[in-house]
Amino acid sequence: MRIKVHAAGVNFADVSARMGLYPDAPPPPCVVGYEAAGVVDALGEGVDAPAAGSSVLALCRFGAQAEFVCVPAHQVFPMPSGMSFEAAAALPVNYLTAHHMLFRVGQLRQGDRVLVHMAAGGVGLAVLQLCQTVAGVTVFGTASAAKHEVLRESGCAHPIDYRTESYGRRVRELTSGEGVDIVLDPLGGSDWKTGYRLLRPAGRLVAYGLSNASSGPRRSLPRVARHLLASPLFSPLALMNANRTVTGVNIGHLWDRPDVINEQLVRLLDLYRDKVIEPRIDGVFRFEEADKAHRRIQERKNVGKVLLRP
Repeated sequence: MRIKVHAAGVNFADVSARMGLYPDAPPPPCVVGYEAAGVVDALGEGVDAPAAGSSVLALCRFGAQAEFVCVPAHQVFPMPSGMSFEAAAALPVNYLTAHHMLFRVGQLRQGDRVLVHMAAGGVGLAVLQLCQTVAGVTVFGTASAAKHEVLRESGCAHPIDYRTESYGRRVRELTSGEGVDIVLDPLGGSDWKTGYRLLRPAGRLVAYGLSNASSGPRRSLPRVARHLLASPLFSPLALMNANRTVTGVNIGHLWDRPDVINEQLVRLLDLYRDKVIEPRIDGVFRFEEADKAHRRIQERKNVGKVLLRP
């Protein structure tokens, strides 16, 4: 199925791919992008839905940031009525990642405590919205102080400025030393160790990125090595004795598992129709401004989703 793209999402994976730090990326020069929204332009043999002319969102394995993209039909979904192309392109990666981590992997339950890093980013805000669908969930979120008002408005009970204080110490203080039930960590390295130590019994650490390795303007192999060496080693015996779980999520590796992904995305689109979730758009850049879009994410200036538009 071929789609004429009207908007495409930008994710940290795209930044890492540009820097040569994402092993899945095609060799450069290449077109990156995991998600797009647009209009069905042509159908392949044996495909009859969604029909040509339909407004859709699509899950892509790179290649989404283009004027046209060809996608398997099972990775294409009709957009809800009234949904903008920008909202449609902002939803798949961030909200699927958040939903999968919280409900499929994290088994979020009533009364749980959740710590999410980069809480003002696209995934972070999706986590905050989805946590509000379960009663009594308390969310701790790390972000710079300038973003705390947005976090509070989005349901974060305890914003923490990681630049001025130890988030580990602060979480301990706020929980009377007990810790949290779920840690969602896209940072990696020593932060995984800190997050693991913050888990109370039956807690779950979900690793879904290594953004610490991409913190500079250019690839630095010593920096990558430093964060990899700082990553903790977990033994099954230690996990068993601590009653803790460590798991990983790379949502793009599940695009070819419609039995896992499709039900969750349909659920998310229903939540959008019911006005329970709403992607927050930080900025929309034209293709020729892709460098600005990447810098905004890499410098952690965005509050919400960054998009590209042909």
